Amino acid sequence: MNSAPQRALRGHRPARLSERAATSTAYVTRLAEHLTDRDRWIARMLYEHRVLTTPQIAETAFTSLRAAHQRLLQLYRWRLVDRFQPFATCGAAPMHYVLDVAGAATLACEDGLDPEDLPYRHARALGIAHSLHLAHTVGTNAFFTSLIARSRRPDATGRLTMWWPEARCRRHFGDTVIPDGYGRWQEGHTVFDWFLEFDLATERPDRVAAKLPRYARLAATTGRITPILLRLPTTRRETRIRHALISVLASLSDSSLVPVATSSAEHTSPDRWQPLDRLSHRRLPLHELGSVWPHVAPPGPTSPVTSTPDSPTDLLPPSPLITPRRAGDRRPSYAPTTPPRGSL
Repeated sequence: MNSAPQRALRGHRPARLSERAATSTAYVTRLAEHLTDRDRWIARMLYEHRVLTTPQIAETAFTSLRAAHQRLLQLYRWRLVDRFQPFATCGAAPMHYVLDVAGAATLACEDGLDPEDLPYRHARALGIAHSLHLAHTVGTNAFFTSLIARSRRPDATGRLTMWWPEARCRRHFGDTVIPDGYGRWQEGHTVFDWFLEFDLATERPDRVAAKLPRYARLAATTGRITPILLRLPTTRRETRIRHALISVLASLSDSSLVPVATSSAEHTSPDRWQPLDRLSHRRLPLHELGSVWPHVAPPGPTSPVTSTPDSPTDLLPPSPLITPRRAGDRRPSYAPTTPPRGSL
């Protein structure tokens, strides 16, 4: 395997600037000269999605795990990102990255905001290391980063064009339901939106199924039907959940408001999704699910989901794929930068 061990790359903990020095105008200005489009995209993704592991960042933004290790180490030294390594009962957990203070200040300046007004606190960002929801957040993010990785393949025929985390979904739909994520996949002229429920078998099947009436109310309120995808850890768990879902759907006055498909981590091929209201046991790829529910209108201008900041002091959400530099910018998207001497 062409990748250096994380501990070997980490070595001794590198000396880093204080928070005050790393957020000074002079430092942030100098730092901006050494950042690539990819660096900025990584920082924005960490702000939006809270935490990403080294393998997740590697599959979404690099060509190799080794390259990801090396660049992330440099970004850590510059305080664009911070990191932690959770305890693992066997083996070693991957490094987990969050946004650091210089990264937050850089993004705020890019969006024309005062860094002091940005709803970011370093202690809060790093606090996810001790959260009981860490495994769930990382697992949910892994679901979406795998779709980004599929989008980056040379033979890719589709791509992920939207990814909202739970926090953004909560701000938009929280009065009714709080999905673990919201996604949009485009395959040719086919566009498919969905809500994600990512399950780690921590809830009883009946409690998972009890979310469906709330999704039905959301569809009735917004006038838009959005399929719900449930990703389960095992096929056995999937079978139990499906029985509970069928029971709840039968009690709804209009079950067509809640199209549902399930899959498990044991199904790794693209043809992994099994619609709940389908007699056939054949599983389908993501982009074919829309054909199962012809009454579901494709997303359009009236879609309640938009790529805009939630408040005047918040950042623009990132594109799931790294966007190229604007015309006229002399530095290419992945131009290597010479590491500055010292602390920058």
